[in-house]
Amino acid sequence: MRENVPENSRPATGYPLPPQIFNESQYRGDYDAFFEARENNAVYAFLGLTAPPGSKEAEVQAKQQA
Repeated sequence: MRENVPENSRPATGYPLPPQIFNESQYRGDYDAFFEARENNAVYAFLGLTAPPGSKEAEVQAKQQA
């Protein structure tokens, strides 16, 4: 999976530090990106998933589309 981490997310030397989050082989981000998604109620979008009906994220998306 290390080869799937984008160049701009790799450290200058050594290996990327965990956690590096993937959905299948698609790189989704690191802990900082996940934390930002959580703070913005966008975890499902961050993970590349559809938010279930009734979740805060689905409510936010519905308000943005209206």
